[in-house]
Amino acid sequence: MSRRKRWEKTHRAALCAFVGSLALLGAGAASAAEPDPVRAREIVEAAQRTPPDSVAAHLELGRAYFVLGQYAEAKIEFETVLRFDSLPQDLLSQVEIYNKAANQALDEKRSLTGFGYAETGIGRYRVNSTRGTDAFGGGDRRDDFVNARVGGGLNYALPNGYALDASLDYRGRYYDNSDSRNDSDLRWRVAGSRSFGENNLAVGLRGRNSYRGDSDFRNDAGLFADYRYRVDPDNQLTLGAEYRRRRYPEGPLRERSRTSADISGGWVHSLLDGSGSLTVTAHGGQHFATSRPDGNSNFYGATVALDFTVNNKLSWGTFAWWERDAFNADRIHFHPDTLDNSVFLRRKDNLYEVGAYLVWEFVPTWTLRPELLWIRDQSNSVGFNYSSTEFWLNVRKAF
Repeated sequence: MSRRKRWEKTHRAALCAFVGSLALLGAGAASAAEPDPVRAREIVEAAQRTPPDSVAAHLELGRAYFVLGQYAEAKIEFETVLRFDSLPQDLLSQVEIYNKAANQALDEKRSLTGFGYAETGIGRYRVNSTRGTDAFGGGDRRDDFVNARVGGGLNYALPNGYALDASLDYRGRYYDNSDSRNDSDLRWRVAGSRSFGENNLAVGLRGRNSYRGDSDFRNDAGLFADYRYRVDPDNQLTLGAEYRRRRYPEGPLRERSRTSADISGGWVHSLLDGSGSLTVTAHGGQHFATSRPDGNSNFYGATVALDFTVNNKLSWGTFAWWERDAFNADRIHFHPDTLDNSVFLRRKDNLYEVGAYLVWEFVPTWTLRPELLWIRDQSNSVGFNYSSTEFWLNVRKAF
């Protein structure tokens, strides 16, 4: 027997023993009130010496990390072989969804796994004072609202690491003030993916159908590709690309219809022995085929997100997003320093979003979620300056 064949035989034997041990751990964890973290640690260390290369092995290892409370490592492991969209933004809820799907796949031998949710709550929306909002009479305005969200996702596993996934996510918001627009938004996705070793590639379609108030609608649809690479238990790299069309069918916003092409790259890193995670993403591209007076635009930006799990019932996180838009057409705008004059200029925008959230599971599958969001649109054209602060408190039920 050649050295290569002996190595492959030894590797397969070690991998089978590793997967078998994890299966015993999963069975033990399901039957015992308190899983054995010492045994889980031994299995994780064995996996690090013999990296898993099958869907089942990655799912089993993800469950072991979940038992140990290493949620960031669990998420990286699960996402190497499993695709879900429209997930809550906090790490703990995401890993609980993935872990439930892994139990369905491994213990119940189900090819079709999924999750669902429903949430509702109340909040307050405030338009902050800026040059743009003050100029058009909208600055420092406050309004209360009620919001609701419902949806879920499915993943169907096929042989040889292939899978199909689909998701729907509906969001609605109703304001007390009749002058405020009431929004609704339906987001959808269908995709196919392939897992191979430490890699996962998905290609599909996704979009949004939105009601923007005042009888205005917006439809988005596009083709995307998304690649994930598990560097090691603590690090994951991502690469994405999308080509999409945003269309306003009619009304005063119709000129904002446009086509976009963008790419993104990201890094996910485990913090604090897996109880926290850091995500950094950069993106860039172009908006074109538009009727906007300011023309086409090039854009680039970045997102930084931090999430921390206090215990298996409580977590919190924060994020910051920034984008720079540079338009290619000169036209007359309000002067950036005074409304009494106008200036012939090329529009440039800086867009910012900063948010924070807390998630508390007060009874199983029920969570309380306060969230805060600050938005700032800064432009060298007065009319495109805007800022708002939103706070809402939601109750979410997971299925």
